[in-house]
Amino acid sequence: MKNRRLIAVALVGAALFAVSLPLVAQQKPAAGPVARYDMRAGTVSGMAGGGMGSAMGMMFGGGGGNKAQHELYLRIGSTQGPAKGNPKADHFMPPNAKLGKSVALVTPREEKVPDMLPEQPKGRLLIFWGCGERVGKGQPVVIDFAKVARGQVPPGLWNSAVIRDWGPTASNSKTFARWPAEDGKYVKADSSLPGLHRIASNYAPEISFTLAKDFMAPLAVRTGSLPSGATRTNWTGIAGATGYLVGLFGGKQGPNGEMGDMVMWTSSSTRQFGNGLADWLSPGQVAGLVKSGTVLAPTATSCAIPAEVNRAAADFKVGTLTAFGPEENFSYPPKPAAGPWNLQWTARVRHRSTTSWMNMQGMSMGGSQGAGQTGADCKRKGGIMGGILGGGGDC
Repeated sequence: MKNRRLIAVALVGAALFAVSLPLVAQQKPAAGPVARYDMRAGTVSGMAGGGMGSAMGMMFGGGGGNKAQHELYLRIGSTQGPAKGNPKADHFMPPNAKLGKSVALVTPREEKVPDMLPEQPKGRLLIFWGCGERVGKGQPVVIDFAKVARGQVPPGLWNSAVIRDWGPTASNSKTFARWPAEDGKYVKADSSLPGLHRIASNYAPEISFTLAKDFMAPLAVRTGSLPSGATRTNWTGIAGATGYLVGLFGGKQGPNGEMGDMVMWTSSSTRQFGNGLADWLSPGQVAGLVKSGTVLAPTATSCAIPAEVNRAAADFKVGTLTAFGPEENFSYPPKPAAGPWNLQWTARVRHRSTTSWMNMQGMSMGGSQGAGQTGADCKRKGGIMGGILGGGGDC
């Protein structure tokens, strides 16, 4: 029973770290293009690559083991209503996408993020940050859930420097639709994106563009214990990566099988958590975050998880690694040399690759270990912390 409870918490941590659900900042309707289109293309490997429950199965198309999977989100927003009848939109794919002639973009009645932590957590959340065998000064920041429940949130806890931006949403569009939907279609491990894409609907101008970039390569992580008690984390750099972010969620078992202290750490040297930091970020955003030390440089291939973090999360750890990737942008009509630009539509495609691993009381999933290593030590406000503290609202 205790192990099952720990596994459930660990999977929640992995889901929230490695898979950013479409929880977005509220935005006012755009005054420019009639229609905006947004594609998110991800590669998922490690523990999450094998599928973890129905929610991930829906996004990844199921699977097993540690093989790499793909994830794809499609979203359209328009300033217009349907010309006739109910909203209808289809994304016509190139044959190499292996999704048939098209996928239907569905207008939901409402968009809500699943309540992945239905019970109010007890105890404390310990927040650490920065690569190194030892933590820096002022760590950890301690969040007492009992105090938070009484409205006593520590000042400066939330950092909004990176805002989640999913473009079109139900709240900033007159007509909105998205996919995956309820059509039984899922992007596959061997799906490919390059080629002609066309989006036809009864509430927006036709959108057409040709993609040159495919899904990113999967990440490969190797972890091992250092004499100091820290965890060495190494990975193989992948083409197209603009920066990397390592994260860890973990904790200790409390009395009577209850959850004790929970632990959260990221490789950010600037104590930034949540919001859009684990999302699909643009190359321009990532460049600024690399400069500030929030994201590791695209040349980075290692990061040490401090010993204090491992001690605080002695019973289970879920590690994640995100490689932010390229972006492609399209618009119509082309910007004129002079005069007004009556923009009809815009489209953007962002990429990322993520992997995850878990170590819990002698059981490891995902990641890998090398010779001589002891094991794989391996919205709402603020992503996972928002889920824990119960903030946020509908998209």
